[in-house]
Amino acid sequence: MTARFDAIGLVVADMGRSLAFYRMLGLDIPADADAEGHVEATLPGGTRMLWDTVETIQSFDPDWMPPSGGHGIGMAFACDDAADVNRVFAELIAAGHEGHREPWDAFWGQRYATVRDPDGNAVDLFAPLDGGA
Repeated sequence: MTARFDAIGLVVADMGRSLAFYRMLGLDIPADADAEGHVEATLPGGTRMLWDTVETIQSFDPDWMPPSGGHGIGMAFACDDAADVNRVFAELIAAGHEGHREPWDAFWGQRYATVRDPDGNAVDLFAPLDGGA
């Protein structure tokens, strides 16, 4: 059997806060999952996203430590257009999440912004500029 990419996993300090962030980005995650130690959601296309609390990870890997010196993973979410990048960024900031780079027009033809999820991971928002890539 050939290995195939199936899932993206995040280790989170606060499950409810992390899931609320990703719900704001359109992921379909049941509300009753907030108190769980492990949560899964299937993304469009079939890839799964997994969340595990620090306690869950340390239950089988007691020496696990969070990465230091920067974020542990980066993800990008496509938005409908440049105005949507601005709107989603503003909604996340208004909900108390950290903005890392405010929306800007990138030289590669996209409206781009970066926020941090509750665990410090970089989450990019992007859309083509009019006539852009």
